[in-house]
Order: sequence, then C-alpha cells, then structure tokens
Amino acid sequence: MSLVVPPYPPPRYTKDEPGISAWLKRADEPPDYETGGVKYHYLANDQATGGDYGLYRVDIPAGGGGPGPHFHRAMSEAFFVLSGTMKLYDGTQWADGRQGDFLYVPPGGVHGFRNGADEPASILMLFAPGAPRETYFEGFAALADMTDDERREWFVLHDNYWVQ
Repeated sequence: MSLVVPPYPPPRYTKDEPGISAWLKRADEPPDYETGGVKYHYLANDQATGGDYGLYRVDIPAGGGGPGPHFHRAMSEAFFVLSGTMKLYDGTQWADGRQGDFLYVPPGGVHGFRNGADEPASILMLFAPGAPRETYFEGFAALADMTDDERREWFVLHDNYWVQ
C-alpha cells in the first residue's frame, strides 16, 4: 500500500536533539489586560511564536459589544466560540455563533463580531501571521482623546480597515 502525503514545509528546527521550549498557560491565570469588562488573555502572541501567529482568549461581558464590519490586509483572523453566544459577521450576514462554532476570515475578508446577548461569552481569536495585537487591544482607551485623522491613522497602523 502506498500512502500519498502532501508535502510538508521545510524543517524549521534543525538541531539533532529535541528542545525544551513549550510553555503552559493555566486557564485560571488572571487576564493580561482588562478594559470595559472585556478580559484579554494573551495565550501566544507574535513575540512568543516568532511571528507565526497570535492566539488570544477574549472574555466579553453580557452586552459587551464588539467591532462592526472591517477587514485586514496583512493577516487572517479566526474565531472559535468557547462559551456563550456571539454575533459573527461573515461579510454577508450576522449569525449567532454558539459554543464550538468557528469563523475563518482570510486577509481582505470582511468580518465583525459582537456580544449583544444577555450573557457573557468567551472566544479564541487567532491571527496569522502574528501581529502586535496587544498594542491594538490596549490602545482602545486612547481613542477618545484622538482627532478623527489620528484615529483613522491609528486603525491603519493596526491593519484595521472599516467597511461602511
């Protein structure tokens, strides 16, 4: 029997011996950042993954909102609903995303998400390749003090392009 295996990428680890480089982040650790009741857990940011990806758990309170339709030019984004109900926008319609539901958005794909429900929700957000999303999450507080032009520039610097 012959197995057909698609080609794998070239090796990135080339040492003879395996390395000790894994890390464990416990579920009960406090969030890395919190604002407006939204808790951000930086599970594996782009610095930790060498730019491969960024993975974040975001806990959003009941009625906690979220961004409207937008897209990214430099990265894909994916959402996995851990608990609660999230409104997920796939570029054509808003749909209820429930526990276990997944939304993948390639670069350039219009998307949005929000918690408009009467209960909290938690999601995993994956960005690939990795980008410094921590500065994006932590920069929301400064938006109110920016001019419209500064705000537009800030979003572009963070690879966020709003769709009307």
